[in-house]
Parts: sequence; C-alpha cells; structure tokens
Amino acid sequence: MKYITKEVRIGIAGIVALCVLVYGINWLKGIHMFKPSSYFYAKFENVNGLTESSAVFADGVRVGIVRDIIYDHSRPGNVVVQVELEHDLRIPKGSTAELVSELMGGVKMNILLANNPREKHEVGDTIPGVVNSGMMDKVAELMPKMEQMLPKLDSILTSVNAILGDKSIPATLHSVEATTANLAAISADLKQFTGKDLPGLTEKLNTIGDNFVAISNNLKGIDYATTFKKVDETLANVKKLTDKLNSNDNTMGLLFNDSQLYDNLNATTRNAASLLEDLKAHPKRYVHFSLFGRKDK
Repeated sequence: MKYITKEVRIGIAGIVALCVLVYGINWLKGIHMFKPSSYFYAKFENVNGLTESSAVFADGVRVGIVRDIIYDHSRPGNVVVQVELEHDLRIPKGSTAELVSELMGGVKMNILLANNPREKHEVGDTIPGVVNSGMMDKVAELMPKMEQMLPKLDSILTSVNAILGDKSIPATLHSVEATTANLAAISADLKQFTGKDLPGLTEKLNTIGDNFVAISNNLKGIDYATTFKKVDETLANVKKLTDKLNSNDNTMGLLFNDSQLYDNLNATTRNAASLLEDLKAHPKRYVHFSLFGRKDK
C-alpha cells in the first residue's frame, strides 16, 4: 500500500471520472457502450439537415442512433449515413431508410422494414435511403397555387369591405328581420289552421262528399231514356207551335204575320182615341137629355 500515493489516487479518481463522463455523454446521446449493437449504412442524395446522434426509429420505436455522416466530396450527391442499431433487430432485404422532415424543422430516420422472412441484411450492409419531406413537400406544392390565389383573395377582400361599407346593409338586415317575423307569424297561423280549422274543413268536405255520393246514387235511379224522349217530344211540340206562329193559315199566325191586320188594329186604336177626345170636348153631340123631357133641336 506504500506505492499507492496520494498522486496515484488522484490519477485513478481522474480516470474513473473521465470514464463516467464519457459514458454519461454517450448515454445522453443514446449510445449504450456495454450493450451489443450492429452497424449499418444508408445512402442518400440529400440528408435534409440530418445530424449525428439523431434517433433512428422502426415502427415508431427507437432502435438506434446516427453515429456518423460521411459526405463523398469526389461524387456530390452521395451521402453515406452510419447508423448503430440494436443487435437483435432483424432488417429484411427490401427495407429502406427513410428521412422524414418534421414541422418543427427536425429530421428523423425511419427504418421501413420489408415483409421478407427469408432474407435479411447482414451487419455492415448498405440500406437504400429515401427522402420524405412530408408536410414540407405539400406546402411547397401549395405555394405556387397560393401565389396565384393571392390576387383573387385581395379582390374578394376588397369586395367584402365594399359590401360591409354599404349603408344599405343595415336596412337589408332590418328587412330580413321583418321578413323572418312575418314568416314566424305565418307559421303560427298555419299551425292554428292545421290544429283547429283544418279538422272542421275536413269534416265539411266529407259531408259534401257524402252529398255528392247521395246525388250520384239518385242520378243512377233516373230513367234517362224516358226523360230524353219526353224532352224530345216537348221540343217537337215547341217547334210545331213556332211553325204555326210563322204560318198564315191560322188565326195566331195571321195575328203575328199579317201586317194589314196590324195596320187596321192600329188605325182602329187611333180612331177610338180620337172619338174619346171628341167625346170629352163635345159631350152634347153624343148624349141628349132634358130636365123636363124636351129635346133641343
């Protein structure tokens, strides 16, 4: 124990502290120094800002980290990413390493495991890489359309402001309010009509329908042939009477058609009228009487 001096103790403590520091830093990075792991490589044309120590996921579960990013300066567009994955993770052939851009600006790697139970990648193999910008690509696609829509939106906003500034809008709103009130009143009247008046009207219509049925039944009992025969006979008699009135071989016909008879009757009427006027004017010419039984000559 005489060789373990104070300086040695300080050196051992420093080495232990340095080991603990290195392990702690790696542990914070997600690197488990004493846990077996496997290394794979993924090749990309653009890593979209992927950084070392970024987490690697498979089916939403963290299965490793990015250990190194190697850029091939002799061949631009050729970036190799070294990933450290869990030792028990089986990567079937046909799987791909996908880089996904997140909304907050970060980039994460997903291992898209293929359904291939027979073949798998060995440690050190290179996995094909693909880039999925996610929402960023969709936003980039929408930007040109948004730029085209901005003038239209500006015109629409201008029109809306003009409409809102129109002084007739309050009057229109009042008219709409009055119309709504009228519709409510009409609805109440219709409700009252359907609740009270409509049943009575229906009952009256039913009564009228019953009356029509009774009239129809009565009409069914009429002998239309006999009735029309009598009507025809009546019309024939009327026709005969009319023909006689238009003929000169009978008294009534002569009375209606002989103009001479009309003229004679007219003359007789005038003479009778003249006689009555003369009688009124000179009654002594036609009536002779004396108080003493004498006649004036």
